[in-house]
Amino acid sequence: MSPTDNPKDAWSQRRSYIFIGVLIFAFIQAGLYAGRRGAPDNFPEDAALASDSSSASGLRIRGHVDEHPIPKLMENAEKKFRKLLSKQSRTLKAAVAEYRRRYHRNPPKGFEEWWKFARENDVKMIDEYDGLVDDLAPFWNMSGVEFRRRAVQAAQLPSIDLVRIRSGEAEATTIKNDLDDDDVSMRARSFLLMVSKFQHLLPDMDFPINARSEGRVLVPWEHRTYPNTSFQESLGGVNSIVGSLYTPDWQGRGSVWEAYRRICPPDSLARRLLSAKRISFTNDTHNFFRLSSSGPGSDFKFARGMDGNYSFCSNPWAHYNQGHFFSDWRTVPIPYPILSPAKSSGYGDIKIPSHYYYGTTRRYTYAWDDVNQEVKEIDSMETPWEKKDDRIFWRGATTGGGSSPPGYSPQYQRHRFVRMASDTSNKNETIVFADPPGSSNYVYTKVPTKALNEEIMDVAFVSSVDHVHYPGGLAQQEKDHRFWDAALLRDYWAHKYILDLDGMSYSGKFFAYLASDSAVIKASVYNEFFSDWIQPWLHYIPLSASYREVYNIHAFFSGATDATLEAANSTSLDLPASKRRSLDGDRRLRRIARAGKQWKKTIGRQVDMEAYVYRLCLEYARLWADDRDAMNYSP
Repeated sequence: MSPTDNPKDAWSQRRSYIFIGVLIFAFIQAGLYAGRRGAPDNFPEDAALASDSSSASGLRIRGHVDEHPIPKLMENAEKKFRKLLSKQSRTLKAAVAEYRRRYHRNPPKGFEEWWKFARENDVKMIDEYDGLVDDLAPFWNMSGVEFRRRAVQAAQLPSIDLVRIRSGEAEATTIKNDLDDDDVSMRARSFLLMVSKFQHLLPDMDFPINARSEGRVLVPWEHRTYPNTSFQESLGGVNSIVGSLYTPDWQGRGSVWEAYRRICPPDSLARRLLSAKRISFTNDTHNFFRLSSSGPGSDFKFARGMDGNYSFCSNPWAHYNQGHFFSDWRTVPIPYPILSPAKSSGYGDIKIPSHYYYGTTRRYTYAWDDVNQEVKEIDSMETPWEKKDDRIFWRGATTGGGSSPPGYSPQYQRHRFVRMASDTSNKNETIVFADPPGSSNYVYTKVPTKALNEEIMDVAFVSSVDHVHYPGGLAQQEKDHRFWDAALLRDYWAHKYILDLDGMSYSGKFFAYLASDSAVIKASVYNEFFSDWIQPWLHYIPLSASYREVYNIHAFFSGATDATLEAANSTSLDLPASKRRSLDGDRRLRRIARAGKQWKKTIGRQVDMEAYVYRLCLEYARLWADDRDAMNYSP
């Protein structure tokens, strides 16, 4: 008789198999759960559309809130920004000392001339260039000759232009020989204009300018952590670094996310395959990860700022909700000094002001006069505050990502918001509101999402550019989202709330929105040149990547809607409509609108962008030199 013929032995063997199977299942579940664990407030645990799907019938007040957090957020934001302004250096000597304190080296050569430029043009931000210094930090690990070679080689890559300075004169050009994109991009032309006032003070240099809006540089963790051991010489030319088979797009071989995962530490969740592959989104709008709570829950958590420093390495599941991880354009795995208008966390690009901000066009500039070809103080279609509509307004195309791989566009940032704002299901949102209006007695109740959307949302796509890769095609996309007529920029000013969402990359209309008399609600995962200069909850209202709190943002500033009061069975329904509004909330909203406008007039000007680029050029020139000590400022 064979060993397995013994019933006891056979049962023992089966128990061993069962035990091993349970262990494997447990490990898999642990890995999948780890990919979801520990997400910060700005990415609540299902960044899709999840909300309570209980029936709306018979709902009443569910509880009270001791204190609404928004007034404190606004108060702290104003204090922080006032402190930031007050501590800016007032003299050249103080600016040099502050530079040395922050960066532990002398300022670059030409700093005194930059200081004079800044003072003559009333530039407010004298010391706040930490983001710029961080962008350039990796290039201190290479010699001047290597830095120069890489700058020129970068311009041989697809969609990279070159701004060259020779003998005090700058020009924008392209040096690619075998690619189709021969025309110099508007981004390069804009950078050329930015340096025009001080080009005669700069040494010979080459600036590779990214012609696309997406970030380009993703350097693997090993190369960044051990630059001396993993350093790749560029003597063999650009093909020796990126490969002779380098193509502008992925062509089905790889993706941005696969490249991004390599920038993360080896022990990060993104590098653990199961966690990184976890798909967190489906068209099911119920949140199975949401825990029960006796309070208002995640609908009442407010973002402190933008998500530009969000760790996708620690929270890999969140990448499914951001379209730039599905961009079709291939990234560069080598530290090349490529200048780009914005970048998400982990990218190695060098930030510069966007040409949309610096230029003047009808589509991207507030108060642009088409007839006289000039920017006026007030837009001709600006609407008095009291006559502005109270709904949250947004229009845009279905941009926001690529199709590498295809089939994920329903999760992209624009699609998620439009779908949420046009939801007609029987879901509910938890709304906190003052009852009676204008009091400090905050209560909360469940309100049908459909009714809220009808009352406070005016959000729609105006065109489809990605339906070929949308699951179900154009018909399904139009069924899942609201589509409406296009709106001109001037049409936005009829609304108190203007929503600003990322597209393929950053939003190019943000400065136009700030310049208006409306308040901006902004959600973004990008850092830009001005990120050190602007204050959320003072100049704009930050919105988390989940968008969950947007209903409570509106409830605080504009008061409870009729549907909210009906759901709570509030006696305030008996009051006239004018008495149901939140006067204090409306004043606070207008304060944000005015502060944003003032910031644009005093800190977001063209000359402020020029001061930033001037400072960048000085730092860049020092890296360009063989003898960097000789390029230090000396009084």
